[in-house]
Amino acid sequence: MQTVNGEQRERIVYPNLPLAIYREIAAHLRQVTGIQALELPQDKPQFDYARSQIGGLSISYLSDISEGDRALVDAILKHYADRYGSYERQAI
Repeated sequence: MQTVNGEQRERIVYPNLPLAIYREIAAHLRQVTGIQALELPQDKPQFDYARSQIGGLSISYLSDISEGDRALVDAILKHYADRYGSYERQAI
């Protein structure tokens, strides 16, 4: 995870996840104190119905986030992974 001015940013990608579910995940993440979540545009040049219509989520938070809030973020991401398949976390 990259830290800029004490803020960490990550890209969360669930392959083939629909836009509506990404928005649901972002809404859940935003309920965690100090978490910001934004939808990222699709970066593939060709439209493909078999792929998600969104590029993933960008989440950011201060590096001093509490362990409880960090665990809650992990639990939210795991919940959706259990339902829709694994995800990738990438530093941005």
